[in-house]
Amino acid sequence: LSDCLACDNCMTSEEGARVFQQNQKELFRILNLNKKCDTSKHKVLVVSICPQSLPYFAAKFNLSVNDAAKRLCGFLKSLGVHYVFDTTIAADFSILESQREFVQRYQRRNQEEHALPMFASACPG
Repeated sequence: LSDCLACDNCMTSEEGARVFQQNQKELFRILNLNKKCDTSKHKVLVVSICPQSLPYFAAKFNLSVNDAAKRLCGFLKSLGVHYVFDTTIAADFSILESQREFVQRYQRRNQEEHALPMFASACPG
């Protein structure tokens, strides 16, 4: 989130509270609390890894992408993270949905004045 422009275009106030929880300081605070309390009272920590970050780690440490994913997952779990998820499937669904919308708009381009162009974006961060 250090690259986030804080433009508020991607979130509601409820999501803003969740974004607050997604920073390094908060992560280490929860990890330290979990070390000090009974496991039944642990806060569950979940990390999602975007597919674009794995090739960076692989190149940085001279590993294959699969090895980088395994090592990064192992490292996060050794810190105390409970679950590590890969967001590739979510990205795939997003691409499929964008493709479906584009095809629909393209087919309606002669009937609707504003069917095209179609603008799509992701968070600039």
